[in-house]
Amino acid sequence: MKLSRISRIVQLLCALQSGQCYSPDELVKTMGVSRRTVFRDLQELSAIGVPYYFDNEAGGYRVDPDFFLPSIDLTLQEALSILMLIYKDRGHLPPALKRSALLGGLKVENNLPAEIKRYCTATLEHISVQPSAHCPEDSTDRIFWQLQRAVERKQKVSIVYKSIFDGGTIETTLAPHHLMFKGRAWYIVGKSGLHNEIRTFKVARIASIEPLSQFFGRKGKFDIADYLGSAWSMIPEGRLYNVKLRFSAKVARNVSEVQWHKSQKMNFQEDGSLTAEFRVDGIGEIKWWILGYGDQVEVLAPKALRKKVAEVGKKAAEINRC
Repeated sequence: MKLSRISRIVQLLCALQSGQCYSPDELVKTMGVSRRTVFRDLQELSAIGVPYYFDNEAGGYRVDPDFFLPSIDLTLQEALSILMLIYKDRGHLPPALKRSALLGGLKVENNLPAEIKRYCTATLEHISVQPSAHCPEDSTDRIFWQLQRAVERKQKVSIVYKSIFDGGTIETTLAPHHLMFKGRAWYIVGKSGLHNEIRTFKVARIASIEPLSQFFGRKGKFDIADYLGSAWSMIPEGRLYNVKLRFSAKVARNVSEVQWHKSQKMNFQEDGSLTAEFRVDGIGEIKWWILGYGDQVEVLAPKALRKKVAEVGKKAAEINRC
């Protein structure tokens, strides 16, 4: 939703919460928009859960009085930060969470002092957050919420999963422990009955899900940080490697500006190149990151990783031979 429309809906919400009853024609005059736009904005309020209704006796629209929130004491920067997150960076949330976030933003903005509200609106007009590539989650919204409830209740589920690792569609019983957004998509981490170990499943690849009447216990709290350990991204392989890479001067500065892994050590060389060292669990994930830098990086250690990168590079060269 564009910021101009968000501001207009906030104005509409403020009007309806003022206690006065507004007819459609009065809303057109108050908002300074067409009758069609007023009804479209009313539908938007309904979509995000604002409990407005048409009072037949008064001939106008009202908002349920219980919807009012007590005033909140936020500084200018606190208010701006909250609204920026809600209005500008909701792209990776499942659809249901997007609606809840927008509703929360409307409530926060509606209770801000007029001066802070004007400042936030004007400032956000000149700020944008470009969304990164990510999996569309609309089709998995129902599955996401079933997983969320199962995690909370410690309830097992049966899933049909399109597995790249297993080479086809599998069915397994899952004890779900943790939902995680990583990189471009949502994942569920839990113990798979088929594999008899903790596994990570991409939510978008779950074809179907069925809650079971079985529940599971956990000895202590499942800690996602402990589970991921020193993995490069999210799949620990059970073996630690000391990885050493040399990046060319052309990309050295770009590489050094990012905290890629908690173990990283970066050292610039006299020729402008960069030596980067990591201690990671597994080399399967870091291999693909390295390949993204093409001929601008050399694997110095370990030999197993150097060999894997070389093999993929050779196949790529053969496929793209001119």
